[in-house]
Amino acid sequence: MNDVKGSLPPGVNEPSVIDDFGDVYGVLFALTGEGYNYKELLDYVDYLRRELELVDGVSKVSVTGDQQQQVFIEISIKRISALGIAPSTIFNLLQTQNIVSNAGATRIGDEYIRIQPTGEFTDVSELGDLILTEGGAQGLIYLKDVADIKRGFIEVPSNIITYNGDVALNVGISFATGVNVVEVGDRLYRRLAELKFQQPVGIEINEVYSQPKEVDKSVRGFVVSLGQAVAIVIIVLLFFMGLRSGLLIGLILLLTVLGTFIFMQYMAIDLQRISLGALVIALGMLVDNAIVVVEGILIGTQKGRTRLQAATDIVTQTKWPLLGATVIAVTAFAPIGLSEDSTGEYCGTLFSVLLISLMLSWFTAISLTPFFADIFFKGQKVKEGEEGKDPYNGFVFVAYRKFLEFCMHRAWLTVVVLIAALVAALYGFTQVKQSFFPASTTPMFQVDVWLPEGTDIRATNTKLKAIEKWIADQPETDHITTTAGKGLQRFMLTYAPEKAMPPTVRLPLVFITTRN
Repeated sequence: MNDVKGSLPPGVNEPSVIDDFGDVYGVLFALTGEGYNYKELLDYVDYLRRELELVDGVSKVSVTGDQQQQVFIEISIKRISALGIAPSTIFNLLQTQNIVSNAGATRIGDEYIRIQPTGEFTDVSELGDLILTEGGAQGLIYLKDVADIKRGFIEVPSNIITYNGDVALNVGISFATGVNVVEVGDRLYRRLAELKFQQPVGIEINEVYSQPKEVDKSVRGFVVSLGQAVAIVIIVLLFFMGLRSGLLIGLILLLTVLGTFIFMQYMAIDLQRISLGALVIALGMLVDNAIVVVEGILIGTQKGRTRLQAATDIVTQTKWPLLGATVIAVTAFAPIGLSEDSTGEYCGTLFSVLLISLMLSWFTAISLTPFFADIFFKGQKVKEGEEGKDPYNGFVFVAYRKFLEFCMHRAWLTVVVLIAALVAALYGFTQVKQSFFPASTTPMFQVDVWLPEGTDIRATNTKLKAIEKWIADQPETDHITTTAGKGLQRFMLTYAPEKAMPPTVRLPLVFITTRN
């Protein structure tokens, strides 16, 4: 860009590279102030932005909704006609003011000093002292003699933001890469509390969206779900496998989950919905290897083998088949982890956590499970008359054996039935609604309001006020944020903010946050 800048035609602004269009602003605040104008709000927002940018972990603070300031010069046609001054004279004179031009340079001794002309306007009131009469004319006529000069805001704004019906400035805060958003959010809110004493009376800082709070709530909810899932698995094991076996397998499950957390910390995998969801998915598979080993030890002891002999036999017989089954289970999720598109970017930790946890479950099954089985089953004796008895003579085992023999003796029929079931399953998948992201649990939704092309933005804002009033009357509504002209800053990955629209197309948006 710098190389071609010099070849651009006169009047073209310098090119700017915009590389932050993918930034996500994790915290959105709406600043309102009854009785304050845009300039007074912006002065405080500028101070607040400088302070918040110094918070450790904050990457950038962006402000939207501010209005462009302008200087209005209202010329009296009657006055300039009486004085014989043409309007073009005033226009040409104003165009020559405050122009930055090269005034040359001179050598003074050993120094080469560039000359910087002075006389530019630094305040609106100085415009009134601009002399309109040419040299040699009798008397001096100033611009303030024929015009009223005042500072104001652009008549047709490009973006209007409101919060609960009050005009607002929106402050978006994005976080640095690789930080813990919950910890940065805590530091951010502590800094806001420290700056509270310098906040002008009447100005309110309203929270529109807070990613740290949502992430903290989401992770806490998933941790609770994970704990509930572990408890359910252990209760089911206790019910179907007995007290000692259930406690043993439950202990192995807890050790496997703990080991998974250790490896996640080492591999810099954060606790978030995808990684915690992977653990919930894996829970049912994490106990499979341990169940095989425990059951083998119990059956071996019933046949008269010692605990050590039974453990040695079952581990020797099943360690490689169990490893193969574990690898197959992990491979089923490999396309997600190895994907190079957005699926792999968002869901890559699903495969990583499953790989860690399932491989750990195999390792603990062939190492820790026999060790703890020797401790848990110590003193457990086989009932009289059951020693040497075949444990697979029960009703369930006999029925299952007959079903397997039926399927194996009719191999082609079995294959045809399985293929038909596969085809039916594939057809069933086509009837399931497909969506990459699930429905958001954040109690917030967005409404797009499209008005006919050519609608003035002020008329659009009036329409938004009517919609906002009706929504505010609903008891479930907590707060409402509206924006006309363009979208808010991107505050979540799935939200694509609308760009600034031309004057003939105005896009109003309504963001509603509910109480629950």
